[in-house]
Amino acid sequence: MEYKDYYKILDVDKNASKEDIKKSYRRLARKYHPDVNPGNAEAEAKFKEINEANEVLSDSEKRRKYDELGANWKQYEQWQRASGAQGQPFEWGQYYGGQDGGGSRYQYRTMTEDDLNEMFGGTAGGFSSFFRTFFGGDPNARVRRDQRNSSIKGQNIQQPVEITLEESFTGTTRIFEMLGADGNRRRIEAKIPAGVTEGSQVKLKGQGTPGLNGGAAGDLYLVTHILPHHSFERKGKDLHIEVSVPLTVAVLGGEVDVCSLDKTVKLKVPKETQNSKVFRLKGKGMPELGKPDQRGDLYVKVKVVLPQSLSHKEEELFKDLRKLRPNA
Repeated sequence: MEYKDYYKILDVDKNASKEDIKKSYRRLARKYHPDVNPGNAEAEAKFKEINEANEVLSDSEKRRKYDELGANWKQYEQWQRASGAQGQPFEWGQYYGGQDGGGSRYQYRTMTEDDLNEMFGGTAGGFSSFFRTFFGGDPNARVRRDQRNSSIKGQNIQQPVEITLEESFTGTTRIFEMLGADGNRRRIEAKIPAGVTEGSQVKLKGQGTPGLNGGAAGDLYLVTHILPHHSFERKGKDLHIEVSVPLTVAVLGGEVDVCSLDKTVKLKVPKETQNSKVFRLKGKGMPELGKPDQRGDLYVKVKVVLPQSLSHKEEELFKDLRKLRPNA
């Protein structure tokens, strides 16, 4: 008989709280529920295994017994078969590290068919022999009964959506058509707020798959992908851009126009500005998600442009400059 690690089956730590176990069980039960996976034998088997693990770990007494016996459960099984002492106290200390028979005392007895029917509302078949060795009964029978009366929330859905940098700056909307459980198409208008970044999730409550047994519908999450921009590079809330600056402005100083996402601003270029110099325009970057008034910065990198098609006079001026500055 194979030992079953119920903690591993429910994907929880051995020190998990009841709430953690409950959350994990609900998540896995929704994933492997037969109604969600019709005709899938593997999913059905997994669903039964999850219910079996939950039957033990959600019950304080069953969990304590399971934790105490642990991997030594075989020794209890052997004792149970050999002693014939059903209903008599069992000194676990002699098998589980106790001294002089001083371990905790647990009393077990073989359950009758009536016991099982009373506990689980069904027969003892259809579950692992490992569980029956410990507790007897079919956890799935009770689970099936409980699920007829309990609701299960529908599954959440993720939907990727592409938006431009400008749309991320101002916010935008998207319209979707989705096929409902009744076979009819429904129209969904989604508002995407300003400031969303790559991978941001916009939650649309109740727009996921329908729930079971009257449970609430799941949610729809729009996962944003920001398309590349021809001029700007985004880094968090900040924007980066390269701006061409004439040689005369770089040498003598002046102003150049810089286009941000919402307006054109003047950049003051000090005299003798070197190529690749970076200037920061505070508050001209992207808005923060949920705080549109708080914006990042715009970083402007200077690209000095050399003059072309020089006139005779211009060439003479540059020759004079070379005489004054041979290494310029």
